[in-house]
Amino acid sequence: MNPAAPVRQPPAAERVYAHVKQGVLERRYEGGTLLTEGELADAAGVSRTPVREALLRLEAEGLIRLYPKKGALVLPVSAQEIADVVETRLLVEEHAVRKAVPAPPGLIERLEALLARQREQAAAGDFAAASVTDRCFHAEIVRSGGNEILSRLYDQLRDRQLRMGVAVMHSHPDRIAKTLSEHQEILEALRAGDPEAAAEVVHRHVGWFSHLARGEVR
Repeated sequence: MNPAAPVRQPPAAERVYAHVKQGVLERRYEGGTLLTEGELADAAGVSRTPVREALLRLEAEGLIRLYPKKGALVLPVSAQEIADVVETRLLVEEHAVRKAVPAPPGLIERLEALLARQREQAAAGDFAAASVTDRCFHAEIVRSGGNEILSRLYDQLRDRQLRMGVAVMHSHPDRIAKTLSEHQEILEALRAGDPEAAAEVVHRHVGWFSHLARGEVR
C-alpha cells in the first residue's frame, strides 16, 4: 500500500495573509493593535519576506497600515468606513436582486436551503455560524448575475463588514429574528418575480447597518 501523498501547504505568504486577515476580521487583532513582522514570522514559522508580502496585500485591502521599521497597525473600524460599505453594498445588491428576476434555475432552491440552515443556527444560538450563512445568502444572489467583478467586490465588502457585524449580532440577538424575516421577504419577492419589491426589502435590510455609522446602534 502506497503511503499517502503529503498534503501540500499553501505558499508561506498565503498562509500569513490568511492568518492575519482572519485575526483582524474575527477581532482577535483589534483596531489599534501593532503587529510586527518578527512576531508574525515566528507565529507562522516563516521568514520575514513572505510576511512583508502578506502585509502589503492587507494594506491594499484597507485593513492595516504599514509603518517602516515599526510594523503594521490594524486600522480601527470608522463610522465613515461603515457608511461607505453600506452605500456600496446597496448599489451592488439592489442591482443584483433586480437582475435575479426572473430567478435563474436553482436559485430559489439554494436560497431556501440557506435560509433553513440560518434558522437552525439562530435557534441553536450559534450567531457566528448564522452570520456566515447570512453572507452566503446574499452572495448567492449577487453571483446569480454572472458578473465576476461584482462578485469579487461583494466578497471584499462583506470581509470588511464581518469585523463590524459579529459584535453587533452578539449585542443584538433580536436582530437575527429580523434578519430571518427579511430574508424570507426577499425570497418571496424573487419567487413572485417582483424585482422592485425585492429591491425595497434589500434596501431596508442592508440599510439597517448604516445606523451604526450614526451611532444609533451600540
